[in-house]
Amino acid sequence: MPARISSIGFLKPFPSAQDKPSAASIAGIDAASLEALPAYPGVYRFLDARGSALYIGKSVNIRTRVQAHLRTPAEGAMLRRTRRIDFIRTAGEVGALLLESQLIKKWQPPFNVLLKSAAPAYALHLPRGSLQPLVVDYEDGARDRVHGLFGSRRTAEAGWRAQVKRHGLCPSLLGIEKTTLSRGCFARQLGQCRGACIGLETPSAHKRRVHRALRQLDRFAWPYAGPIGIAEDDGQLHQVHVVQGWAYLGSLSASSPVLELPAVSGLDVDTFKILSAPLAAGLLKRVDLQILHGERGTRSCRLAMTNT
Repeated sequence: MPARISSIGFLKPFPSAQDKPSAASIAGIDAASLEALPAYPGVYRFLDARGSALYIGKSVNIRTRVQAHLRTPAEGAMLRRTRRIDFIRTAGEVGALLLESQLIKKWQPPFNVLLKSAAPAYALHLPRGSLQPLVVDYEDGARDRVHGLFGSRRTAEAGWRAQVKRHGLCPSLLGIEKTTLSRGCFARQLGQCRGACIGLETPSAHKRRVHRALRQLDRFAWPYAGPIGIAEDDGQLHQVHVVQGWAYLGSLSASSPVLELPAVSGLDVDTFKILSAPLAAGLLKRVDLQILHGERGTRSCRLAMTNT
């Protein structure tokens, strides 16, 4: 069935006299919009009579997922207000996740309980005159010096403990371990502490190493020199998702080969949580981006075919 691109990029079917109502359709929802839904990955929107988004979702099979919504009695309030459903195709689940998160925060649909605002991320902050880093909300700690970026308090604490062990710092002096310092901390007895707790290392030398260990965590805030591209391909659609500073900037494709880059891209915690672990594990395909420099400091990126 023919379709056109709406002003916001979603596919919107042309009404046709040959279109037949879907068996899954319900009263009030445009049957043509249901018939247009593809069995491919992407993002979909339930729209009211004014065209405002009631709900935004994602799936690796848009048609099947929307049909599941239509069969769910608990979603009756949303369905009664729905007049049309539209969608954006993506090349895979990663692109759908990134786009869903971005659009939910942009439009704040009333029936999206999760992802309306960024989930908290955490960092480590060392108060002045202290050797005991605190786990703080990343945004709340932005006014002070914070180190690292973590998806939960638990991973922040685990990340710091790993640094303590890696650098041979004293867990007792750092408030991690409660021990009798006359014999040294337990880590010292295991050969994992350089002995600051029993005077084998000066307090100033130990403090310098604490700051060095914290600074090493900064690479997790954004471990790349600039924007990166993450490729997805489902055999019909090839996309490269552009990310910088854990902010999703958009996707490149054959129909959209160039993307303007903002001067500043703020951290998006949801993008960090979607991408950080699979990127670290090597589960996502990174590709080169050609950075183009324009007038007055503007930048854009273009897809390059060389893999990194």
